[in-house]
Amino acid sequence: MKKILVTGCNGQLGKAINQEYTKDEVEFINTDVQASDGVRALDITNVDQVLALVQQTKPDVIINCAAHTAVDLCEQQWDSAYKINAIGPRNLSIAASDIDAKLIHVSTDYVFDGNGTRPYTEFDAPGPNSAYGKTKLEGEHFVEAFAQKYFILRTAWLYGDGKNFVKTMLRLSESHDKVTVVDDQVGNPTSATELARMIHFLEPTENYGLFHATCEGSCSWADLAEETFRLAGKDTVVERVSTEEYCRRNPNQAPRPAYSILENYMLRLTSDFRMADWKDALKEYMDTLH
Repeated sequence: MKKILVTGCNGQLGKAINQEYTKDEVEFINTDVQASDGVRALDITNVDQVLALVQQTKPDVIINCAAHTAVDLCEQQWDSAYKINAIGPRNLSIAASDIDAKLIHVSTDYVFDGNGTRPYTEFDAPGPNSAYGKTKLEGEHFVEAFAQKYFILRTAWLYGDGKNFVKTMLRLSESHDKVTVVDDQVGNPTSATELARMIHFLEPTENYGLFHATCEGSCSWADLAEETFRLAGKDTVVERVSTEEYCRRNPNQAPRPAYSILENYMLRLTSDFRMADWKDALKEYMDTLH
């Protein structure tokens, strides 16, 4: 039976991966920072701990869903962000290579500077502006340097079973007639379910390398909020503002990419798998909330 070790299993993507594989003959080794029922404690920043667990359990595949994703906090917690987003993937890569396991590592659109005018492909040069983006890019570099069989998947605007933008909008709509949302940041809203499906597709293959992994189509955060309210049957009005205005009202924000649209170029060139349109994926997700 195939063994899959998942880090950050209690996060949105970790949960979606477990759900995606329910019909497969798979033994999951679920790990997170803290142990809980059916979940082993694993600090991915501790190389000895990582090597010991991987040697003990000998998974066929390691899926790294663990990350320091609090974009604003990363600015104040550089060391912590670097350890989790860069050293962690390095440790997992070393451990995977030791036992000839595949490594699937999840990265982010924040590796780009956000000044683009067309969708970014895997061949465009990164240039992150935030601590989050810089540490995630270092994580990619470590995976490329130390892992033998790896998939790096850059995703964006992820939402699933956990804290996310869609749920925040729905919560705010319960007590607000109007919400303020930026309309000059554009990207690809991506459901954790769709990303888990792509992982499930790629994982058994030897189609290794760097992939963009987002739902098809793009929109602004304000567009995403409006579509969320429309699907939920809410009358809440979206007040569209610029990033500059939003930051004036909410200071101490880390820089966000203004243009963050990724193209799943490598996936399109090397396979027939396509991720769902963002509106279809959002509807599927919203249907699970009722």
